[in-house]
Amino acid sequence: MAGNTYGTLFKLTTFGESHGKAIGGIIDGCPAGLTLDFDLIQQELERRKPGQSKIVTQRKEPDTVTFLSGIFEGKTTGTPIGFEIINTNQKSKDYGHIKDTYRPSHADYTYDKKYGNRDYRGGGRSSARETASRVVAGTIAKQFLKDVKIHSFTSSVGELQMNTPYQDLDFSLIDSNDVRCPDPAFAKAFIEKIKAIKKEGDTVGGVITCVIQNVPVGLGEPVFDKLHAELGKAMLSINAVKGFEYGSGFEGAKMKGSDHNDIFNSDGSTKTNLSGGVQGGISNGMDIYFKVAFKPVATVMQKQQTINASGEVVDMQGKGRHDPCVVPRAVPIVDAMAALVLADFVLRDKSIRL
Repeated sequence: MAGNTYGTLFKLTTFGESHGKAIGGIIDGCPAGLTLDFDLIQQELERRKPGQSKIVTQRKEPDTVTFLSGIFEGKTTGTPIGFEIINTNQKSKDYGHIKDTYRPSHADYTYDKKYGNRDYRGGGRSSARETASRVVAGTIAKQFLKDVKIHSFTSSVGELQMNTPYQDLDFSLIDSNDVRCPDPAFAKAFIEKIKAIKKEGDTVGGVITCVIQNVPVGLGEPVFDKLHAELGKAMLSINAVKGFEYGSGFEGAKMKGSDHNDIFNSDGSTKTNLSGGVQGGISNGMDIYFKVAFKPVATVMQKQQTINASGEVVDMQGKGRHDPCVVPRAVPIVDAMAALVLADFVLRDKSIRL
């Protein structure tokens, strides 16, 4: 299986399955001498882990990371950083009913056809559990970036959409509620929506907004490796993501150029920021902001029609422990992937200047 490595200079390779012994990764290219805050890494894993509230899956995993290499006396050595997270709460029997059955909108069918077999226990390699490794690497990338600030938060659940401009939000409130929304009124509405959907045995999607501040000018390459293109690739690699837009996004297509252009100030900043902090594929120093759309979780606790490996039409119903809405736990994953993209481009930028 190819495609398990992300990055050009700051690289992450992940390994492991949802119901295997462990998941983990290898970070290559992290500069030497970086003092790591291990409590911060664990804190970010806590934000992503299952079982943290009543509106997420009730699988209980401590998600404790153990570093195996690349760190000495609390600092990176410049050699590959190996780490693992032991799986402790697998319930593989919950998936016995889908051994030969393809769940609608899951990776079951495509994995089976591509590889000739599949690990049906919790989705195996296609499980979102893999993203815990991204959070470890992304939190290290955040510490490398130092002054760059990354704030991701839930901005919609189902048809409920927060309409407060991000400039008016208090980002310190993101973790003040289970849904990770900095607007208390919308947070309450989002939570009630998720609870109602869960009671129906169904699931619901939503949107995460990410704002990146204090980004240096000049990150990104002007042709195939545009900064916004790489951010889009990173976000679309996250399980359940169905859409990505930055800056004015699709709304910008409705505007006239005279209204959409960001007029410069004398210091190089712009009066508006419809470009979303990126022009010509390169960061311009303004805030980078984008939205990531997540589909409803595919496993629902309702009877649905599907097919089995023999092509027979059968009925199936989801079992086990699943998120009614993936968005609250995906917030730190969006943070992490954004950090990996920026860390990689910072290192690439250093390689082209004297």
